[in-house]
Amino acid sequence: MGEVRLRGFGWRHAGRRAWAVRGLDLEIRHGERVLLLGPSGAGKSTLLAALAGLLPEDSGESEGAIEIDGLDPRKARERVGIVFQDPQTQLVMARSGDDVAFGLENRGVPAGEIWPRVSDVLDRVGFPYPVNRSTAALSGGEAQRLALAGVLALRPGLLLLDEPTANLDPAGAGLIRDAVARTADPSTTLIIVEHRVAEALPLVDRVVVLEPGGGVRADGTPELIFAAYGDKLAGEGVWVPGFSTPPVKATSKPADDLVRVMRAEVTNRLPPVSLSAAAGEVVAVTGPNGAGKSTLALLLGGLLAPTSGRVEAFGDRRPPHRWRAATLTGRIGSVFQNPEHQFVTGRVADELALGPRRLGRTPEQIRRTVDDLLDRLRLTRLAEANPYTLSGGEARRLSVATALATAPRLLVLDEPTFGQDRRTWRELVELLAGLRDDGHGVVAVTHDDAFVRTLADRTVPLGEPAPDPLPRRSRP
Repeated sequence: MGEVRLRGFGWRHAGRRAWAVRGLDLEIRHGERVLLLGPSGAGKSTLLAALAGLLPEDSGESEGAIEIDGLDPRKARERVGIVFQDPQTQLVMARSGDDVAFGLENRGVPAGEIWPRVSDVLDRVGFPYPVNRSTAALSGGEAQRLALAGVLALRPGLLLLDEPTANLDPAGAGLIRDAVARTADPSTTLIIVEHRVAEALPLVDRVVVLEPGGGVRADGTPELIFAAYGDKLAGEGVWVPGFSTPPVKATSKPADDLVRVMRAEVTNRLPPVSLSAAAGEVVAVTGPNGAGKSTLALLLGGLLAPTSGRVEAFGDRRPPHRWRAATLTGRIGSVFQNPEHQFVTGRVADELALGPRRLGRTPEQIRRTVDDLLDRLRLTRLAEANPYTLSGGEARRLSVATALATAPRLLVLDEPTFGQDRRTWRELVELLAGLRDDGHGVVAVTHDDAFVRTLADRTVPLGEPAPDPLPRRSRP
């Protein structure tokens, strides 16, 4: 099982002029392991969704043919497992072990086999909690491990992984790669989309590069592809191994502090932490999954109140979470870990206009702001698109753009470079560097070592490594 065949396949999302993918001819044989590459927006995630049978006929226009083991993907769903860019979209149960067991129960696996398989696969992906851990209490990276466990437990013939390590710390990313290498049956066909190309190469024996707008650019062994096309692919945005990223350091010293966190904590989510961020500097917050980095970002953004301790910003005696919405929007811009959580309109251009409009900017000012951000973040061609139809990398750039639209003095970014190809990554870094040099402060929660090395003026590490997995011999 797990043979893939596409003949002239194309898909266009409803309401979009451009095709997400088009004219795609591709065959992947049973048991092959393929790394799918291409610039952001080349259609990689759309192709995986199509192979998983997850593109409803009424949500767009298709052409050509696509088959899994000779079947329409919608009729082959039980043969396919997929892990999405956002793992939260596929967690359905309140407890972690139940979430993994859910799929097995639906497949009719004998009751006596279910919980041993649940326990085994959670151990293999390095999930650090017992089976009764609440899924609502998981960090993004922990949820990613759980989502992978749920898919691997089903032992699919075709395994599709869309940025499976994007929200993971380096140790967690290594565990996921090891789990894929060890847990997936050798006969399982694997297609993986991954920007951490060098780390993913040991998992694959073939590389397919998609051409933006249609077709396959290159197809062959990793050695052949990178020897023949490496320079050109790097220039077009593919993360080719061996290409370094020169640092972009500040042009002047930091000014006054914009925000100070003093022994602030959130019960069961963030231990006491202290930090500051000044105008004219980039502060990188790093640490293992579950350390509380995203919770800290919510505190800094005025979107969450601390259980104890204090958060002070902009010389205001009131903490940010008590500010009026207009005051908060004008001072602090936040980018969430999951971009779609902050989209509220049906058009990309409207999403960018929303913040300036709330601040009372004139129509002409709003238009200039929107056009400038669309251009700087390579979103102009998507101005009329629904934000929920964007690729992961495009959605991340839009979320950053919405935070920039009100020109806040402080930016709080949670994984700002998630899902970016090399070119858009560099453009985001240069954009943030320019804001820093203009006197803005930037706090970035990140697992991206290249981002830290290239841009950060200071690094604040949080937390300790997650505990070893606890034994799970039986259902709770």
